[in-house]
Amino acid sequence: MKHITTEQRYLIEAYLKLNMSKKFISDELNIDSSSVYREINRNKLKFGGYSAKTADIYAKERKDRFITNRKFSSKCEKTVLKYLKKDWSPKQIVGYCLNNSIEMVSHERIYQFVRKDKNDGGVLFENLRHKLKHRKRPIGNRFPIKGRVSIEERPEIVDQKTRFGDWEMDTIIGAHQQGAILTLTERKTNFILMEKLHLGKDSVGLKNQIINLLLPYKEYIHTITTDNGAEFAEHIAIAKKIGNINLFCSSL
Repeated sequence: MKHITTEQRYLIEAYLKLNMSKKFISDELNIDSSSVYREINRNKLKFGGYSAKTADIYAKERKDRFITNRKFSSKCEKTVLKYLKKDWSPKQIVGYCLNNSIEMVSHERIYQFVRKDKNDGGVLFENLRHKLKHRKRPIGNRFPIKGRVSIEERPEIVDQKTRFGDWEMDTIIGAHQQGAILTLTERKTNFILMEKLHLGKDSVGLKNQIINLLLPYKEYIHTITTDNGAEFAEHIAIAKKIGNINLFCSSL
């Protein structure tokens, strides 16, 4: 069972205020009716009723309990190895596991595991985009893609992870450079959106898929941070279509 998202909680609250049935809500949100019943019952207010904001707080508390003091068990290691070999980043692995109730440690612990493997002569680090090397910053203020804004100009609130709506966007390339997947991770909750890129890293094709993927969430997007990949060259068109959002480029 996948976790109900923040957006879905606000829709549930709105439908309940309109006295819509739980069956109607499950059909509209395309989720199992049992998930709707469970969501409402486990997050109901003390004196009855349902609040999306309160439900989100309860869900975060449960998630925090889930990840607290997790040990890097053999089960965790097996999961990490599975997705590292698919060229997923540690943050993507953690975000996916949190959203699917899969036992997992922090992304920092995964990096420790990869570094130890490298020191022992292993090759897991080869699956990381930066290969555990320090990244070089570009000289001056020029970026390969016109109109990009440096991550150094990003508001401090994004780093604080205190609000919902600040996203990180990346692409995962398959083995032997075959196939590509777009990932969008919400920084505060680690909520992740994923979609196969039908045209690979083609910037125009990727632009259209990003727009289709994000339009339902446009009211919940403040910023998007990407790397300096040429596949994000259409970032201005993306921002214009989705609405009043800011895109920032990490210094890669």
